[in-house]
Amino acid sequence: MKRRKFITLVGGAAAVWPLAARGQALSRRPLIVFFGSAYLANAGGFIGALRDGLNELGYAEGRNIDLVTRFAENQMERLPSLAEEVVRLQPAVIVASASDTSLAAKKATSTIPIVTGALADAEHLGLVASYAHPGGNVTGIMPYVDGLPSKQIELAREVVPGLSKVGLLGNRNDAKVVHQLDELQDVARTLGLTVVVPEINDPEDVNVAIDALVKDRVDVVIVLQSAMLLSLRKQMAASMAANRLPAVYGYRQHVDAGGLISYGVDLLWCYHRAAYYVDKILKGSAPADLPVEFPTKLQMVVNLRAAKELGLTIRPTLLARADEVIE
Repeated sequence: MKRRKFITLVGGAAAVWPLAARGQALSRRPLIVFFGSAYLANAGGFIGALRDGLNELGYAEGRNIDLVTRFAENQMERLPSLAEEVVRLQPAVIVASASDTSLAAKKATSTIPIVTGALADAEHLGLVASYAHPGGNVTGIMPYVDGLPSKQIELAREVVPGLSKVGLLGNRNDAKVVHQLDELQDVARTLGLTVVVPEINDPEDVNVAIDALVKDRVDVVIVLQSAMLLSLRKQMAASMAANRLPAVYGYRQHVDAGGLISYGVDLLWCYHRAAYYVDKILKGSAPADLPVEFPTKLQMVVNLRAAKELGLTIRPTLLARADEVIE
């Protein structure tokens, strides 16, 4: 099994983050708000990973911290008002699930610290000044790595040798999806592949988009890193199987739900690691001085049950490179 290493950015000096900026009264426990855009019902694993990380650092709900959640339930238009609601709670730290919630939270407050478990395209979106020196009230973990979509296309070509047409699925309301789409389309064109990109703006569009890919007779689908699509992973895996569409995903949770193959970061690790940032902030560090981190590895997960249902044979050389094989 091979593991891919990426550099963790380090550096920056700690500074005291004023208590007033946290909006915390000294007489009560620090409040942490987990702010998500997708479905709360499908986010239990990520919230659990944050809790586990906090517990390991000596925090326990009801004893020395309080933790509450606010989720938009895939209604992106709710994010601005929900962010304002979160700010009114005067938390010590907002744990934003991804860049979309980070953007909404940052527009609602420039003082309350925001730690993001899946912070993608942060410099381009203006969430941080730089990854080494964020400079504002946002920091966290960067699960999207430049070049990853290209690797996913390479993987798709291994899964379906001789492919000529690839479908791309990504929620255009997710800020980090646009960059991924651009990179994937550029790489596909360089390789002489035809690209089909159906419009997806809300959950109701997903099945329509998959039907469009079937009608266009694409050889394989690449499902981009998107909070909304991740929350619909069971539905998507079932639809891909029913339509005999092989798909490469950015998150392993899609494969756990029945998808074929994934190549990307370990999201659970990202949210577990977010606890480190919460701890640093509660102890006085400023988000501005806490460098954004990149995961230390990428992982490939293959679902042989899904391959069998799709009538695909996964090459032994590819299986040998997988970090995990679901049989």
